[in-house]
Amino acid sequence: MRSRVWPLMRFLIKGSVAGGVVYLVYDQQLLGPSDKSQAALQKAEEVVPQAMYQFSQYVCEQTGLKIPQLPAPPKFNFHVHESWNSGVIAVMSALSAAPSKACEYTKEGWEYLKERVK
Repeated sequence: MRSRVWPLMRFLIKGSVAGGVVYLVYDQQLLGPSDKSQAALQKAEEVVPQAMYQFSQYVCEQTGLKIPQLPAPPKFNFHVHESWNSGVIAVMSALSAAPSKACEYTKEGWEYLKERVK
């Protein structure tokens, strides 16, 4: 009985975490305009270190453990908008060139095979 319940529980936990992430992304409108994504990234950079520090302090108080202080997270100085656009442009150019490249590589392959067979 135990062996059947644990995989189901793992599946439900993973599914609920994934569903929560999808809902959070949809609720914060991160798939929309890039300015909202940039604002969410800046908000996360401000909130997450404080939350981690408070959580570590709570764990220390409750358990009596001493958790060493972590170094400050590195500061990223890039715009999501620029990197997103360059990624989209690279993928779309590769997809648009794929049919002609496939024909070109096929012709080269046939020529190579013809030379080898002779």
